[in-house]
Amino acid sequence: MRIQTDTSRCEGHGLCADVAPEVYDLDEDAVVVLRHDVLPEALRAKAEAGARACPVAALRVVE
Repeated sequence: MRIQTDTSRCEGHGLCADVAPEVYDLDEDAVVVLRHDVLPEALRAKAEAGARACPVAALRVVE
């Protein structure tokens, strides 16, 4: 399972990192950074919650 990011949409709100800091972070430019290349199954619920929190829909969890 992976997370698709559309960094061109990311506005640096940081809600994803607030909801799921084990999965998401922000870089020095406040653009989302993933903490895992391949998402562990144990973090799926957190990853999905963080993606849903994104107000600009820049994140998507995919198989």
